[in-house]
Amino acid sequence: MAAKDLYEKDLYLILGVKKSDDAAAVKKQYRKLARELHPDKTKGDKKLEEKFKSVSEAYEVLSDDKKRAEYDEMREAFKGGRIPQGGPNFGGGFQGADFSDLFGGGGSQDIFGTIFGAGHGPRRGQDLAATTTISFRDSIFGTELDLKLAPQGGKANSVTTRIPGGINDGAKIKLKGRGGNGPAGPGDLFVTVNVVKHPVFSRNELNLLMSLPVTFTEAALGADIKVPTIDGDEVTVRIAPGTPSGRTLRVKSRGVKTARGTGDLLITVEVQVPQRVDGKAKEALEAFAKATEEFNPRIDLAQRARA
Repeated sequence: MAAKDLYEKDLYLILGVKKSDDAAAVKKQYRKLARELHPDKTKGDKKLEEKFKSVSEAYEVLSDDKKRAEYDEMREAFKGGRIPQGGPNFGGGFQGADFSDLFGGGGSQDIFGTIFGAGHGPRRGQDLAATTTISFRDSIFGTELDLKLAPQGGKANSVTTRIPGGINDGAKIKLKGRGGNGPAGPGDLFVTVNVVKHPVFSRNELNLLMSLPVTFTEAALGADIKVPTIDGDEVTVRIAPGTPSGRTLRVKSRGVKTARGTGDLLITVEVQVPQRVDGKAKEALEAFAKATEEFNPRIDLAQRARA
């Protein structure tokens, strides 16, 4: 911002504070306006972006005691006609005055260039990204992690955070204010959470899924079978006589528990056939085949194939 552009503006009016307000009041008002006018919130509204820039420029001067005093002195001189609108007049009361601290040297230099983005007010620190891997069980129940990040300013950098229960594989967690440092405060840290596959359980939304191997006899005659759960205990499920492979059984409220609700445990039956059958077992199966020879599971397969 050119020098004349600065002292021609009423920075107190732009920021919405009184000249008598102290530094705390100035800071409080700026934070209020920054929340209301930040580009992330105004979503491309150019008019509000310009207002945010003006508010930020005003705060940059009024929050610094030395800059504020120099601005007040120049502003009074301007209003009193001692500095013409065309630029500073270094005669009169300002002969030999040095405004380099306020204007960055040269009087027309942009003093905000290093700390303000183009049209977007003060820059926050850089957002950072990290990746962590947790077990399937920890993804269901939640866990606390100590994340080791790249050092900042030569110092070790670590963050302890709580991973909420029910988090999905590949989900991102935003840790506000844990990114890189910047003039307008630190950026954020975005943590991508990868979940290791479980040998028994998987999930679909809030439901937990598992396959349950059963014998041919259990599927044909029916059985009560104990099934493990993610909680560590067991539930008993009833296999009805004649249950086919692929049928899904539901155990209510044994899925993922979150604030959004609780899922179920969905159990898919898988009928297992022994690879080798000898002796009495073979004789029994041959007798069974003869006794059930009228049952043909493929009786309409060819007809359905031609449909």
